[in-house]
Amino acid sequence: MDVEIQVPEEVPVMTLPGLAFFPQALLPLHIFEPRYRRMLRDVLASNRIFAVACLDSEAAASQGRFEPPHRVACIGLVRACQENGNGTSNLLLQGLCRVAIEAIVGDEPYRRIRIRALVSEPGADPGENARLRAELSRLIKLKLKLSPGAPEGMTDLLGSVEDPEVFADIAAFTLCDDAPVKQRLLETLDVNRRLLLLLKVVRSEIDSAILRMNLQGGLPDEHIPRN
Repeated sequence: MDVEIQVPEEVPVMTLPGLAFFPQALLPLHIFEPRYRRMLRDVLASNRIFAVACLDSEAAASQGRFEPPHRVACIGLVRACQENGNGTSNLLLQGLCRVAIEAIVGDEPYRRIRIRALVSEPGADPGENARLRAELSRLIKLKLKLSPGAPEGMTDLLGSVEDPEVFADIAAFTLCDDAPVKQRLLETLDVNRRLLLLLKVVRSEIDSAILRMNLQGGLPDEHIPRN
C-alpha cells in the first residue's frame, strides 16, 4: 500500500551543474563532499527527503552568487543507500514532485531551502494528451534505434507507463541531453505543452541522427574521417 508523503516546508538541497531532476525518475548519486555527507546523515535520520536543483550557470557567471539554483527543482526520497568504508555513500533517489524554491534558508553546514509544491495541469483533454503520449512513444522508439549506446530496456520501461505526465517526465529525464531544455521541461507545469516541447526535441534529435547517418555514409564512428 502506498503511503502519502507530505511535502516539507524546508528541505536540504544539492545544487548540481547540468542536472535537472524529475518526479518519478531514479537518480543514482555518489555522496563524497563533507557537507553532503552531513546532509545525508541528517536526512536518513528524519524523513529521507532532500531536493536536487540545477545550477543556474548564467546567474553564477553574471552575478557571482554561490551556487545559484534555478527557481524550480524537484524533491526526492532516498530509496536505498550504501555507506562505503571511506565515508562516502552511494544512494538511489526517487523523484517525488516539482517544487518552487521560495528562499534559501541557510548554507551551513549544508544548504537548506524553503519550498512550495508545484502541481501540473493537464492543459488539454485526456484524449489529446494520450494521443501525444502515443506519438512521443513512437518517435522515441525511432530515436533509440538511431542512437548508438541507447539505454537498454528504455523502450520497455516507457511502454509500461500509460500516464502522459509521468511518461513525459521519465522520458525527459532519461533521454534529453540538453540541460537548458531539460530545465525548461521541468518548469513547464502544463502537461500538454510539456509533451509538445518534448515532441519537438525528439523530432529534432531524429533529424540530426538521420543527417549524421547520411553524412557518415554507413561508416562506423571511428572511420568517419575516411568519408
